[in-house]
Amino acid sequence: MPQTAAVLAHADDLAGFVADSPSSFHAASAVAARLIAAGFTPLDETEPWGIEPGARHVVVRDGAVLAWIVPVGAAADTPFHIFGAHSDSPALKLKPQPTTGRAGWLQAGVEIYGGPLLNSWLDRELRLAGRLVLDDGSAVLAATGALLRLPQLAIHLDREANDHLALNKQTQTQPVWGIGSAASADLLGEVAAAAGVDAARIRGYDLVTADAARGAVFGKDDVFFASGRLDDLASVHAGVVALAEAGTDAAHISVLAVFDHEEVGSATRSGAAGPFLADVIERIQLGLGADREQQLRALAASWCVSSDVGHSVHPNYVEKHDPVVQPLLGSGPILKINANQRYATDAAGAAAWHGWCDAAGVVSQEFVSNNAVPCGSTIGPITATRIGIRTVDVGIPILSMHSARELAGTADLHALSRVAATFFAG
Repeated sequence: MPQTAAVLAHADDLAGFVADSPSSFHAASAVAARLIAAGFTPLDETEPWGIEPGARHVVVRDGAVLAWIVPVGAAADTPFHIFGAHSDSPALKLKPQPTTGRAGWLQAGVEIYGGPLLNSWLDRELRLAGRLVLDDGSAVLAATGALLRLPQLAIHLDREANDHLALNKQTQTQPVWGIGSAASADLLGEVAAAAGVDAARIRGYDLVTADAARGAVFGKDDVFFASGRLDDLASVHAGVVALAEAGTDAAHISVLAVFDHEEVGSATRSGAAGPFLADVIERIQLGLGADREQQLRALAASWCVSSDVGHSVHPNYVEKHDPVVQPLLGSGPILKINANQRYATDAAGAAAWHGWCDAAGVVSQEFVSNNAVPCGSTIGPITATRIGIRTVDVGIPILSMHSARELAGTADLHALSRVAATFFAG
């Protein structure tokens, strides 16, 4: 069945959002910019906050962003509905003294960030993006166009490449970006020029690679959407679209919580294991005049939907999936379940999720791992432990997770945002 105009418009908007968000810092900025355009007021953590019923606010902390709507009928013990996601993706991250080279080539010194499928980064045009911190302490977002490439060795020089391909993480993952001598080149200068600043003013930087190609819809009936950073910008985008359209008449405080550093454990000031969400919740509650008893009552009645991508059944590797539970890309969002609480979903969370899906008119699937293939985890268990609120893990099914360019179902992207909107409304 052909995709609807709304589904295709959502996918095109996501493609633009991903292009605007080549790093976690850009993603946080893009979320804030969209919400400010929708009437949200930006706040500064170092300034006093005025929290009033009917207010819409957004605050950025490094590569993380939180935004919320206080309903007009808010009281000191009003609960929260939190839609959580993360802004980072596996990538190559620029090292100190990054301008390197061999044999007449200019190369970039990089580390491995998270758990990327390294072979997927071969033979792609890559951007460099992130933040520069200058000599006056200010931070500037920077993003180049297509600048780097990690070229693969020709088959003629490695006749066994199709039998095995294992890249040395130090010697075989350093992208090229020009021809010449490293002694007379400056990779940071290229990034600084893209940001419009003097490279001599740079005192620190957090820069990662991102696929330079724009996301695209394709396949029979436009069923597929391919893009970099779908893990987890697909969820971030679904949440920001839903929150921007949410009203102020809900019985709860609607929150979009986008964390950084999920791919490396979340244990940072802007990660889910850090204090950002707890800090914001407390400041909202204090602004509403809550005492400790009212704060705890509100948290006990709250929900967090932790949204991150999961695995669609793969037609070439069916044996890697559960033999019965096999969610299919393009057939709806997924409820993620794990007996060992790698996902936070329990019976109460499953029932709540199915209720929100039913209200949104969205068909949901279930995901559980093959017992012999352990799954990863998400911000869900971390948030449930850190804040103590009921949490359910969900997402969309994709293929090529942690590839430089992942594959989603076009309809699933829009469906997830519809469920997020129902979660915020109800």
